[in-house]
Amino acid sequence: MSEKMSGLFSDTTSILKHFGKRAVEGQGGLLTGTDPSSFDTTDPLRVWIIQVGVIIMMAQLLSLGLRKMKQPKVIAEVLGGILLGPTAFGRIPGFTQHIFPQASRPYLSLVANIGLCLFLFIIGLEIDASIIKRNARISITVSLAGIALPFALGSALSIPLYNHFIDPSVKFTHFMLFTGVAYSITAFPVLCRILTELKLLDTTVGIVVLSAGVGDDIVGWSLLALSVALVNATTGLTALYILLICIAFTLFLLFPVKHLMFWLARKTGSLENGPSVFFMTFTVLLLWACAFFTDIIGVGSIFGAFLAGIIVPREGGLAITLTEKLEDMVTIIFLPLYFTYSGLNTNLGLLDDGVTWGFTIAIIALSFSGKFGGCTLAARYSGFGWREASTVGSLMSCKGLVELIVLNVGLSAGILSQKVFSMFVLEALTLTFMTTPLVNKLYPPERRVHIGESKEMFAKVSNSENGDGSSVPDENKLEDEQTWKSRFTVVLDKLEHMPAIMELTQMIHIPMPNSQIPTSGTSHSPPGSKPTIQALRLIELSDRTSAVMKSSAGDSLMHTDPLLRIFRTFGKLNDISISSSLSIIPYDELASSVFDHGKRHGSQLIFVPWLPLSTMYPDAGDIGLSTAKPSNSNPNPFETFFGSWNADKSGSAIHSQFVRSIFAQSKIDVALFIDIGDRAGELQSTASGSHQHVFFPFFGGLDDRLALEFVVQLCVNPKMSATIVRIVKGSITSATSIDKPAEAYLRDYQGNEKSNSVNDGVLACNGPTISTIEFPDTLYGNADTQLRLQSDAADDISWLRYASPGANIEPSSSLQRVLSRIEFTELQTPIPLHAITKRASSLRSSLAEKNTRILAVSGRSRRTRVGSHSAELTMLMEEHRSVGPEISKTIGDTATALMVSGCKIDIVVLQAANVVPE
Repeated sequence: MSEKMSGLFSDTTSILKHFGKRAVEGQGGLLTGTDPSSFDTTDPLRVWIIQVGVIIMMAQLLSLGLRKMKQPKVIAEVLGGILLGPTAFGRIPGFTQHIFPQASRPYLSLVANIGLCLFLFIIGLEIDASIIKRNARISITVSLAGIALPFALGSALSIPLYNHFIDPSVKFTHFMLFTGVAYSITAFPVLCRILTELKLLDTTVGIVVLSAGVGDDIVGWSLLALSVALVNATTGLTALYILLICIAFTLFLLFPVKHLMFWLARKTGSLENGPSVFFMTFTVLLLWACAFFTDIIGVGSIFGAFLAGIIVPREGGLAITLTEKLEDMVTIIFLPLYFTYSGLNTNLGLLDDGVTWGFTIAIIALSFSGKFGGCTLAARYSGFGWREASTVGSLMSCKGLVELIVLNVGLSAGILSQKVFSMFVLEALTLTFMTTPLVNKLYPPERRVHIGESKEMFAKVSNSENGDGSSVPDENKLEDEQTWKSRFTVVLDKLEHMPAIMELTQMIHIPMPNSQIPTSGTSHSPPGSKPTIQALRLIELSDRTSAVMKSSAGDSLMHTDPLLRIFRTFGKLNDISISSSLSIIPYDELASSVFDHGKRHGSQLIFVPWLPLSTMYPDAGDIGLSTAKPSNSNPNPFETFFGSWNADKSGSAIHSQFVRSIFAQSKIDVALFIDIGDRAGELQSTASGSHQHVFFPFFGGLDDRLALEFVVQLCVNPKMSATIVRIVKGSITSATSIDKPAEAYLRDYQGNEKSNSVNDGVLACNGPTISTIEFPDTLYGNADTQLRLQSDAADDISWLRYASPGANIEPSSSLQRVLSRIEFTELQTPIPLHAITKRASSLRSSLAEKNTRILAVSGRSRRTRVGSHSAELTMLMEEHRSVGPEISKTIGDTATALMVSGCKIDIVVLQAANVVPE
């Protein structure tokens, strides 16, 4: 018995030693000298992580450059995959063996195909059959022409290709079918992004292309399923059975299962509140079940995933929300993996002789000719002009990733050789790259016909514009024939901005019968009975697929977007005429879209809201408002070295760039509402019947003259009153209208006592403020004497028109009643910023006792005026709190002074139409 126990103990000990030895060997890792890139089939994760890192970095680096060329991200992913393959990096000794060893390819292929199924599911979510119904006749004509002619050309080209490059064991009919499908396919996902980025979705061309692209995609995937079925079938009868089963399964999904999903979405509240966990679980299970079924019948798993995406309900934006939950992992990891795996099979080095290159050029030329020619002729037949028809043909020739999927299916099925596969990959890359520049050349923005517009309307607009397509107002008209503004464009981009924009809209909404409109001789012409508001909802077009889906579903989003619904409800409750529109465009084009929208709708003033972060998050300390004074300590050497990477990326800094770009590009007057008023523990929101008071320091210049008119118009509302202070030149001894300032106020840059008078009513400066290269900032133009005198004269006229109207108006007139609610004063001071902040704080304190809100108004710049406030503004920030340079450049010195001084009042900054500086 003891011998048995002893033997058992020794066996157990040897087993434990064996496993312990293996565990210790496995745990040593890098410290024991193990190569981290060595591949082990029992632990493939290490190499897979290395592959993912290399693939993602390559795709992102290439996309940085290609994005500036207005190219879709898919080109960077495809090109990155080709470069990582045997074409480029694969020629580096040891690269493929360590990064993409042959034994790791099945694992990479597995993950890539999982991602491909998810991507095809997202493509199915993008497909909306209702798009085809809107322009059924034209879209079907273009779609069929874009399939029939390319398929015929591809079938014809397949004959010499088969004879030169394909093994005879491959059936010619199979190869011909794959070639025809590759030629006739259109990359619908890439096409949607190009249409969105080029702002063509609301044009007649864009609508037709989108509709035709949907039909082309559905027919293309059906042909691909048929091709795979024929290849996998052993006999013709088997292929027929596969096709019939596939049709029956599709009908089963499109009717009972689709209705079941809609019922389930409604029962789980997914239509109203987004997909629930149960609905997501059911959808994912259905996705893989469909992929499994179509794979076992011989059609391919991707076709089942595509069908699963099609049957998801579109109501309530459910398909978009589902896409948002899946797209990041798919687009960041899975798709680059798939393209890299495709690139490992692409070797452009195989194109090494004249015959091969001749065929490659023929493939590219015939593929483009078939798509371009067929779709162009069909569009021309449907009534388009040659320019619009050729644009349709150019867009439909886009190939992108859909053709690559077809090619990879053909390669894995053994239909295509690696050389022919590489030829077609180069063709898909070339045609996709050509699409954007060709469309921009054929169909520039000024020639685009938008939905609801006619060519006659465009001709009328072009005749009223300058040669550069812009509408520049005449400054003399601004000065001599001033009118109350009645047409406004309101920018809606964030929910936090809604209170500010509602408040400003309420202030300018003054229903006035024509008989009561203020008049002063011929200086004011009636603008209408009440103002009209154009609400522009801006959504940034990101790299996400869901953003593109929102663009194509813009009509439905107009009715469901929460910001537009809130603002429309606000308009109904206040009897304000509001019309809304929605624009989904790249960030770089947000500002230009605001101006284009305003010009298209004849707006006279654009309202842009801005809520500083310090209002939402008092402890954040920024936007740049910070109680800390500027530090003189040496900067971090890493910050110096990586200066461009350490730029302020806070929400306010980014929004300030957006606002500055609007100021720079807009040829319409702009009003920026800075909501920094009500805070915890401060003045509470007043009742709707309470009064509001406006404080406006008038320095002079074009922007201040616009602000003066704006303040007077606000006071047409009997619940509004105003204090307007004209800042005039004065010496130090004349600053007696305010309390004596501290001695530090009277110091120069070096802190030396200043006993001499200060020129132009401000502290002396070394020169004009220099504007940045990217956007014009607050401007102090180097005006000559004559131009300055003209500006001073215009200031005097504007001031006297209201401050001392004299006999120009009757005492009982409406304008006189308006002016009776405005206090006009003049202030001579060498320290104007300190003076106006002190006056604003005093007003705020006195009005708070009366439960009256105060609003500050300022012009953004002092164009045509000599002198800068930069020295005094620096002192003011040293005394109170600093402000980020982006902020001061955006809103100008006057508003910055009010912001940093702690007045805690809302500010409206106005800039006159961006004409050539005086």
